[in-house]
Amino acid sequence: MNYTLHQLQIFLKIVQTESVTRAAEELHLTQPAVSIQLKNFQDQFEIPLTEVLGRKIYITDFGREIAEAAENIINQVYAINYKTSAYKGQLSGRLKISVVSTGKYIMPYFLADFMKQHSEIELLMDVTNKNKVVESLVNNEVDFALVSILPDTLKIEKLDLLQNKLFLVNDMKTKFKKGVSISEIFTDSPLIFREKGSGTRQTMVSFIERNNISVLKKMELTSNEAVKQALLAGLGCSIMPLIGIRSELQNNELQIIPIKGLPIKTTWSLIWLKGKKHSPVSLAFLDYLKKEKAQIIQDNFSWHEQY
Repeated sequence: MNYTLHQLQIFLKIVQTESVTRAAEELHLTQPAVSIQLKNFQDQFEIPLTEVLGRKIYITDFGREIAEAAENIINQVYAINYKTSAYKGQLSGRLKISVVSTGKYIMPYFLADFMKQHSEIELLMDVTNKNKVVESLVNNEVDFALVSILPDTLKIEKLDLLQNKLFLVNDMKTKFKKGVSISEIFTDSPLIFREKGSGTRQTMVSFIERNNISVLKKMELTSNEAVKQALLAGLGCSIMPLIGIRSELQNNELQIIPIKGLPIKTTWSLIWLKGKKHSPVSLAFLDYLKKEKAQIIQDNFSWHEQY
C-alpha cells in the first residue's frame, strides 16, 4: 500500500458527493486529475471501491468502509496541524458552515476579517439549497448554517445577521401600467420559481397562497443565478431577494415592480443545534460576530436600506 493523503482526500470527496465531477469542482481540480487519482488509489486494492453504471458512479460497501477510515486519518492529520498551531498560541481549526444559495452574497462579508485575523483557521463553506443545509445541521456535519427561514422541526439557537427583502422583479424592456395588480402580471408573464427545497421558493409560494393569487404560467430553475439570467433574457418575472440583484438594479438591467404586500421581509440568521458543544474556533467566530455585526452591516450593506 502506497496511497497518499491527497488520494485519501480525493476519494473521500468522491464518496461524499457521489460524483467525480462535483468532487473535482469542490476540490478545485480538473476532472481528469481526479479520475487519475481515483484509479491510482483503486489499483492498490483487490476489491472494487466504486462501480460505474451508465454515467453514474456508485460506492461499494467496501469503498464506504475505506472512506470512513480515510476520514479518520484526515481528521487526525488536521488534529496534528491544529495542535502545532495551538502550541504556538494561534487560534486554529476548521470552521464549517452550510449556506443557502442566496446567502453566498452576504456570508463572505461576515467571515472576511475574522479569517484574516486567524490565518491558521480552515474554512469549509458549502453553498446549497435550504433542505440540504438543514440536513447537514441535523447530521451535525457543520458548526453553523445560514438560513432566511428558520426550520420549524429543530431545536436551534440563532444569531440574526441581516434583514432579507424579496421583491417582484422583471427585465427593463417589459412595461407595466400604473397600479397593475400582481394577478394581471402573472396572467401575462410566466413566474419563474426556484427548485423545490429552496428557501426563496418556500417564501414565494407562501406569499402566493396567502394572497390567493393564480399563477397560470410557471417555470422552474435551480439557482438564483439561473433565475437572474432568465429575467435578463425576458423569460418572465420572479420574486427575488434584493441581496442578489444589486448590480443589475444599479445598471438598470432589472426593475422592481411595486406591488402591494411586497417586499416580503425575512431575516438572515446564523443557526446551530441547541446544546451544541462548540469548538474554540466556532466560539471565537460567534464572539466576533456579536461584537462586529453592526459595523459589518454598516460597511457593506447600507445600500440595502435604500429599497
